[in-house]
Amino acid sequence: MQYLSNGKKDKISFSGFFAVLILSMILWLIPQASFAQDIKKPDEEKLKAILADFEKYAEKGMHDWGTPGMAIAIVQDDKVIFARGFGVRKLGGNDPVTKDTIFQIGSTSKAFTTALVAMIEDEGKIKWDDRVVSHLPDFMMFDPWVTREFTIMDLMSQHSGLAPYAGDFQAILGFDRDHIMHSLRFIEPVSSFRLKFAYQNGMFLVASELVEKYTGKSWEENIAERIFKPLGMSSSSTDLKSFQEEKNVAYLHKKTNGKITALPMDWLGLSWVYTYGPAGGINSNIIDMAKWLRLQINNGSFEGRQLISENNVKFLHSPRTIAAPISTNPNQYYCEGWIYREYYPYPIIWHNGGTSGHKTMIAIVPQAKIGIVVLSNYIDSELPESLAYYFFDKYFGNPAHDWSAEMLKAHQKSGSEAKAGAPKPPAKPVPAMPLNAYTGEYSNDIYGKIKVEDKNGNLIIIIGPKQVKMYLKHWDRDTFAASMPDLSDDMEFAKFNTNIEGKAASLTIAGPDGNIIGVFQRVEENPAGQNK
Repeated sequence: MQYLSNGKKDKISFSGFFAVLILSMILWLIPQASFAQDIKKPDEEKLKAILADFEKYAEKGMHDWGTPGMAIAIVQDDKVIFARGFGVRKLGGNDPVTKDTIFQIGSTSKAFTTALVAMIEDEGKIKWDDRVVSHLPDFMMFDPWVTREFTIMDLMSQHSGLAPYAGDFQAILGFDRDHIMHSLRFIEPVSSFRLKFAYQNGMFLVASELVEKYTGKSWEENIAERIFKPLGMSSSSTDLKSFQEEKNVAYLHKKTNGKITALPMDWLGLSWVYTYGPAGGINSNIIDMAKWLRLQINNGSFEGRQLISENNVKFLHSPRTIAAPISTNPNQYYCEGWIYREYYPYPIIWHNGGTSGHKTMIAIVPQAKIGIVVLSNYIDSELPESLAYYFFDKYFGNPAHDWSAEMLKAHQKSGSEAKAGAPKPPAKPVPAMPLNAYTGEYSNDIYGKIKVEDKNGNLIIIIGPKQVKMYLKHWDRDTFAASMPDLSDDMEFAKFNTNIEGKAASLTIAGPDGNIIGVFQRVEENPAGQNK
């Protein structure tokens, strides 16, 4: 993940917003106009052949990607037509993935939060074009104009003007939801408001706060009472403890030093996804997620009960932000916790999800009342996405397309390019100053105070409520490579900025791509030795 806490401020523009608004209106009409005729569903015999072929393709794809285990459910109309587990829950183990195995569903949780917001909109407590500050006066962005104009619709449309994943590092360090929302006012935008797509998690925390304000209950309670209970999603949960204590659970897997490994259930980084619960903190299995699919493809109705109005379900599925260059094929647009993908014979409404070790895909074609969910226990993979597209091609009789092979090839190429382009240490680095020139306390509006300490001749940074340790290795002069082996395989950079006295006055932490995590100013000490 990439993180950014400040950047260049751009002039506000309306052009991108109105372009997508007009486009969404056009796209709303196209499916009904162009495909008024019914596309015939496969008959029973044909469907059986499609599912048999899909099952073999899924097994091959799992082998090709190295995915230890996954579970898949497919819903047609109001019926589950396929549900099966594949592989094992933990690499090296014998416990199989079953239909009941629990996974983290990651960012597919966002659609649950937008559903809650739609419910309170149905109740007349808010309107989509209401300004956020009219309901949450403490909401504040870096730019006062943006603060004033930010609407409820904007919260979940991914066009905030911030850099992708801005502020996410806070959750990994142990900061809570209130702190993350408060920090939005300190994060400088990198593009104009409503102009560009940039994926965010923090805005969904603000959306959940709206729900909490008008229900008097937490996001977790609302999910349980308004969605899990009426849908009968009895195995689903929204907390770390439930995930850790679940007996039939899929372990998280990721690639470390070229080898796929399972993460322990007490891993330090396991909790961050639940801090971002409204953006990615639901645990579920394919039995429960199939019920969620039924709700979506049946326009908010489940077993005779209308949980979300049909108009608002369509609103949630409608384009808001261009999510890829308009010249790409197919074109894609971010909606409200969903993504709209142009496709034949109908558009696909989808969203994927990734945690530290699980990968998810949920995709529906509302006009054909068909949907699929893929849950897997390996993050470094695009197998879930490729399986969804492959299934829809087979179901609608589209030309054969080996999505898994194509995506795997692109994934491997991207990995090789990233490895080749990784920063290389200088052949003759300039020596660092004595380590005591860097040690001390530093402060930042978002991350608060941090400490730089000398431990046995090596610098470490101690940061955040979890007191996470970043280990520094000298790179060149006042720049050090920073690693957090307890949490991540990623390498960051810590660059000290020194004054004429030969002492570090500030510290900048950035990713290898140069995106800045934070700039920290030294906290000076007064003569009595107390920090100012």
